[in-house]
Amino acid sequence: MMAAAERVWVLADPRAGTAAQALGIAERLGVPFRTLPLEWGPLARLPLPFPTLAGLSAPARAGIAPPWPRLAVSAGRRSGPVALWLGRRGVRTVHCMRCPGAAGFDLNVVGRHDGPPRAANALPILGAAHRISPARLAAAREEFADLGGLPGPRVALLVGGPVRAEGMAPGVARDLGARVAGFAGSVLATASRRTGAAATEALAAALAALPHRLHRWGSPGANPLLGFMAWADALVVTGDSVSMLSEALVTQAPVFVAPTGAEGRRHLALHESLYAAGQARPLAAAPAPFARPPIDEVGRICAEIRARGLLG
Repeated sequence: MMAAAERVWVLADPRAGTAAQALGIAERLGVPFRTLPLEWGPLARLPLPFPTLAGLSAPARAGIAPPWPRLAVSAGRRSGPVALWLGRRGVRTVHCMRCPGAAGFDLNVVGRHDGPPRAANALPILGAAHRISPARLAAAREEFADLGGLPGPRVALLVGGPVRAEGMAPGVARDLGARVAGFAGSVLATASRRTGAAATEALAAALAALPHRLHRWGSPGANPLLGFMAWADALVVTGDSVSMLSEALVTQAPVFVAPTGAEGRRHLALHESLYAAGQARPLAAAPAPFARPPIDEVGRICAEIRARGLLG
């Protein structure tokens, strides 16, 4: 009999944002799961629209061995062939994002901005799957209760950076900080790995005259991101981060998208999908508040997994 810990496998892509999509689903299913870190070999660069482990490094291939789980959760083009290979061995598969061979998954979760296929196994969602849940936000509101003492409106400023570049331009960060400082009572700002040190310091200078908290990437101690989100009266998120924009939708606050000039076609399509759904507005519309219901797409994914009997 399969051990409880082997009931679900997460095929974790080395890219944190991609892995978070699969991890977020597994965590919300509420059953024990095992994370298999994937490491790619040279063939992973090729489109592999069939079940195979050929894209994995030799050590990673050695880690894919029976007993097989009931369900495998994966995300990203490169992990798709691995999930399909497991599917050939009786494993049920849930895959996030489009990839070749998607018809072979039991459930294919695809953001509306990526043009989900018209297929029985496709589940279109707004944004992307992630690891933020309503319960985690509620716990963070208690953990970071001191943030409630900051003057309102409290604006959470979530700053990313170019996906394939060396940090955000300091001028962009400075202008963004000044724009938000112009309508906030206080700012709860967090920089990411992609922001870069120079842009982070430019942001800090722009916020200096206003009550604020700024979390620099790599700072010691707990990351207050969830606390910032839980206590925000409004959220401003840079348009270059699919993950942060998707996570912001779990809150009840208005969400504003800040352009940085580093957005690609997929990012712009995501923005338009959020605007069309009434879930976000461009930063140019701030600070005018607007009502939006929080959405929990990961919870909906998990409900669909159970409804289709993929957990057994």
